[in-house]
Amino acid sequence: MAKKNEIVDGIIEKVKFPNKGFMYIEENVPVCVPDTFPGQKVSVRLQKKRKGEWLGKAVAWHEQPEHFIQPKCEYFGTCGGCAMQQVPYESQLEHKHGLVMDLLKGAGVTDFEDMGILASPMEWAYRNKMEFSFGDACKDGPMCLGMHRKNSTFDIITVDGCQIVHEDFSMILRFVLRYVQSMGLPFYKKKIHEGYLRYLIVRRSETTGELLINIVTTTQREFDFTQLANYLVEMGTKGKIAGILHTTSDTLADAVKPEGVKLVYGQDYFTENILGLNFNISPFSFFQTNTKGAEKLYKTALDMPEDIANKVVFDLYSGTGTIAQIMATRAKEVYGIEIVEEAVEKAKQNAKLNRLTNCNFVAGDVLKEVGNLHVKPELIVLDPPREGIHPKAIDKIIGFDAKELLYISCKPTSLARDLPVFEEAGYKVQKVCCVDMFPHTHHVETIAYLVK
Repeated sequence: MAKKNEIVDGIIEKVKFPNKGFMYIEENVPVCVPDTFPGQKVSVRLQKKRKGEWLGKAVAWHEQPEHFIQPKCEYFGTCGGCAMQQVPYESQLEHKHGLVMDLLKGAGVTDFEDMGILASPMEWAYRNKMEFSFGDACKDGPMCLGMHRKNSTFDIITVDGCQIVHEDFSMILRFVLRYVQSMGLPFYKKKIHEGYLRYLIVRRSETTGELLINIVTTTQREFDFTQLANYLVEMGTKGKIAGILHTTSDTLADAVKPEGVKLVYGQDYFTENILGLNFNISPFSFFQTNTKGAEKLYKTALDMPEDIANKVVFDLYSGTGTIAQIMATRAKEVYGIEIVEEAVEKAKQNAKLNRLTNCNFVAGDVLKEVGNLHVKPELIVLDPPREGIHPKAIDKIIGFDAKELLYISCKPTSLARDLPVFEEAGYKVQKVCCVDMFPHTHHVETIAYLVK
């Protein structure tokens, strides 16, 4: 009989989304081992047993599948950013597609056209935004600037040469770290809520190569970043630096909540182009982090319905209105609802920039605002946050009696939970397509097209 802390050997036989590998010990007892892949032979420390299933932690790898390759990044394995660099890209795509299909099958969603999975147009350097954290790699160690160490809440490792961003990101990271070290500026310590430097956020336009740099600090001291900005502008990045900002935020949460924003250099936005439409991206705009992948995602979604000409479309969870405006190039009228007011303002500005007069944007909670739209939609586009759609919002969406639904999901487990609810209400899932927006990570986008 297996006991807690016992180390057992086995081969990972299957994986459930997002990264839960399973092997089996005595009398077919399952052991869930996170961050493993089929075919790996591992030694696992048993941690706890619940409902007849052990949770374990891999402590040694004895054999790897034959198709595994050498990871490209020197930080792979210690950095928490990537999870699959040892898996060839084609195999990553097969793996992700299989996980999504298993989830849908388990939820009873079957008999649809499986359109497979579309690869990211760029396997490397695909991210247009990175949020680097200031911290240390070990308690009271020298300051680092980069990503969280894998499975760590507090440890930060400097990722100079990250492979999923453009080389300009690393150049900026290197220079900023050296500069703040030379100035003796302390980083913010989350445990005791003391210190100054919090994040370095870099955004890049895939269209123009332009860069936005945002240094996020607390208000625990004052510092003028003008000298740093002048150095950065003269540094020789391949892309032109459009703007440099200093944001202050004293929130205890990890998410950046801007309380004060000072423009140190240039302007506070750059322009990105998707499918012929221009979007002004500001430091805190929500925008898909893989620009070329987003084009593929939205083009695929746009082509799924038979024909959207002369149709009224609702875009719920509309963000800065990217999907709404792409739909508006073909639809009769588009209504977007988004809870973040700044995003709605940006959506209105971008629609004006693109000379689209058939877009209407509303700021508010989908749950409340969806009942205030006194127009009948023929197509509803759903692009909710990771947790999916609130059950009460689903009821209201169903109540509109739209003939078609287009559900764009960034978390397959939420999709697998929500789709059966729509099917019970008389909708049928016709097509499903996965789109890989985040190579070398566990994430995958999925589009489901439903018809009543």
